[in-house]
Amino acid sequence: MAAPNIKDIEKTKAIEIRQHNAITTARYEMSACEMDIVFYLLSLLKKEDQKGKMYQVRVKDLQEVTGREWNYNQFIDATSALRSREYIIENDKRLLQVGLLASAEYIKGEGLIELEISEKVRPYLIDIKNNFTSFRLQAAFSLSSKYAKRIYQIASQWKDIGESKIFTLHDFKVMLMLKDPKGKEPEQYTKVSMLQKFVLDTAVNQINKHTDLQISYSLIKKGRSYQSIRFYVNTQVPEQLPIPFEQPLEEGRLQTARQILDSLGITDGKLIGEILSKKDLVDKLFKFNYDLKTGRTKANKNPAGLLLTILGIR
Repeated sequence: MAAPNIKDIEKTKAIEIRQHNAITTARYEMSACEMDIVFYLLSLLKKEDQKGKMYQVRVKDLQEVTGREWNYNQFIDATSALRSREYIIENDKRLLQVGLLASAEYIKGEGLIELEISEKVRPYLIDIKNNFTSFRLQAAFSLSSKYAKRIYQIASQWKDIGESKIFTLHDFKVMLMLKDPKGKEPEQYTKVSMLQKFVLDTAVNQINKHTDLQISYSLIKKGRSYQSIRFYVNTQVPEQLPIPFEQPLEEGRLQTARQILDSLGITDGKLIGEILSKKDLVDKLFKFNYDLKTGRTKANKNPAGLLLTILGIR
């Protein structure tokens, strides 16, 4: 089975979908709580798991891994959405409509949720785990613009270089399914100003807000008209760090802790090692990060200094 590609339900036959399988999200995007549950579930999922296996999610463990807190009603809403949202899985011969979860059962008083995966979606989830990174999956879940999803894929190929090659606007619009290379369908957004407003600027804003990339673009003139485009790409720590489901949970938690420290500008290897070597310090780091993101802690001038003071290592 080929690796699936994730797109929104408004898709036409985009380039990646032509390969083989595609999982298509529904008409609305996942909430942050839903994404945490899905990423945690993927970290538990193994190829050798038996059919019908129930996956136990301990709320405390989930919060420790992510550094985020969710209340009971948020969990209820999230699992309800994951159970009812429809996904489209398509290849050349079949189109399957399916939900991600068959059931979600809450064990009251124990902070435990038992999740049952829809059996027909299991092999595709295994493929996702094997072929996607957590950041790529987060982007697919959090970008509502279908053009933002595609531009994110393009930009990801150039993140280690810092800038993309120069694309002609013709080629770029063909890549986004805005122009039929054979000329049989009418071209969309023929005015560059409309292309900027409804495609480029929307995509840049969403990618910069929700993903691990910070991008911009420049339009290049030939004569009096714009003929080409180039993207500039840098990496960043997104506002919500996804659980790295590619790794065991504890390793994933430490990786997330490293990313938080990096986002705060703490890069000294000895200092990082001291923090990551002690569970209580890592716990305090996640709590500080959560409080900082939610406004419970105010540290506009020097959040790194405040953190080190809280950790007692300054």
